[in-house]
Amino acid sequence: MYAKIHSVGLFGMESFMVEVETDVSGGLPNFEIVGLPDKAVSEAKNRVRSAIKNSGFEFPTGRITVNLAPADVRKEGSVYDLPMLIALLMSTRQLSCNAELSAFLGELSLDGSLRRITGALPMVIRAKEAGLRSVFVPVDNSAECAVVRGIDVYPARNILDVFLHLTGEVPLDAVQPEMQRMQGDPLLYPDFRDVKGQLEARRALEVAAAGGHNLLMIGAPGSGKSMLAKRLPSILPDMTFEESLETTKLYSIAGALPQGVSLITRRPFRSPHHTVSPAGLSGGGSIPKPGEISLAHNGVLFLDELPEFSRTAMEILRQPMEDGRITISRAAGTLSFPCSVMLVAAMNPCPCGFFGHPTRECTCPAGAAARYLARVSGPVLDRLDIHIEVPPVDFKKLADTEKSECSADIRQRVNAARKRQQQRLSGTGVACNGQMNAAMTQEFCRPSKSALQLLERAFENLGLSARAFDKILRVARTVADLEGSDTIEFPHVAEAIQYRSLDRKFWQK
Repeated sequence: MYAKIHSVGLFGMESFMVEVETDVSGGLPNFEIVGLPDKAVSEAKNRVRSAIKNSGFEFPTGRITVNLAPADVRKEGSVYDLPMLIALLMSTRQLSCNAELSAFLGELSLDGSLRRITGALPMVIRAKEAGLRSVFVPVDNSAECAVVRGIDVYPARNILDVFLHLTGEVPLDAVQPEMQRMQGDPLLYPDFRDVKGQLEARRALEVAAAGGHNLLMIGAPGSGKSMLAKRLPSILPDMTFEESLETTKLYSIAGALPQGVSLITRRPFRSPHHTVSPAGLSGGGSIPKPGEISLAHNGVLFLDELPEFSRTAMEILRQPMEDGRITISRAAGTLSFPCSVMLVAAMNPCPCGFFGHPTRECTCPAGAAARYLARVSGPVLDRLDIHIEVPPVDFKKLADTEKSECSADIRQRVNAARKRQQQRLSGTGVACNGQMNAAMTQEFCRPSKSALQLLERAFENLGLSARAFDKILRVARTVADLEGSDTIEFPHVAEAIQYRSLDRKFWQK
């Protein structure tokens, strides 16, 4: 007896339809799964057998063959447990229903309950695109799948829920679409009003947030670099629905989506420790998963103590910072994950941290500071749009009881500037100034005559590269957007040039 139902597979960011076919025939008892299954899929036969028996159904005797089509694409994970079981019940006539326009996703426990799976959101999106009308998922995946409109998502606790719905005895209620906020409301983040002094650093972070620019902070221990970075999420601009959906898909694939969250609506802020491996940063494994740089997509990747990261890990960032995508090649295939991130890095100027300090003497041996700074290569440094020094805060500012400007007010300006950029860049495929390529920079970042003359002098005197030239124009464009100016004027370029002079102070000593 033969039965066929639909399921969905996942490879990287791409989903594909899978037909689960079962055939039960006479002969010696045997259960075989074909269609390029991996170890987790092959082990499904034991989970399916126990789940059928423990749920009150009869496991068929005889020769059982399960085919996962297309047979030339490798099937991975436990998502095919539920469709295999439903197909077996149909092929043995224990279940009679019409499931031609339904898809089934879920991992089985031995008692027949359904466990959460990874990658449910992109799978449901693919099922909708294939013209299916309904999809059955574990109840723990229902929140993330609820954002997909145009297809009924039925959450099930166990196989009996699915069985009774398909027979019409106890119909399940489809999940109602809702936009739940990811943990980390901007009101709960540390506020910039607690920052004492550091006006230049606060301004630089505002410009970086408004334009999506990469930023480097360098300063002595205790000057406030990490404190400033931890407050950055409170001023990041609102996400568009498309950005939220793509980011949520990445978290769903990585299995990192918080329980009960349907859509990530706040920009991610990832802060891996400097001991992170290159694979942990870029992504990988035998079955490649998104790494930290992809999990920070449409948000911030914060690297504290930048020189302490391995040279390999830092160099991995170079191409993704330019392209907004990272490609991982393994024996199983080549995968590409989006990673359009705003990189924020912090570092000390030397091993002891007091090189160039106004009141404390550096205790490092001769040449130690230069060797420490050299851990950050020129190509990586050149890809950081904004370089700022975070000086120590004096006692008078620390003792001042007056509150600084709050994050809500800064975020309001950032949102207004980002809205101007989205209108200007509409139809180009990029959302902010920091993501513009050379052609877009030439088209949208045209300085006034006086601003161009200043830029020419800076290019000659500072020995800027072509990449640095473009980055100054993009930062100047963001400064102009914050002021509501359509033209890049002299002060805008002057501020942008100031953000590119720090490497001349430290790296060229």
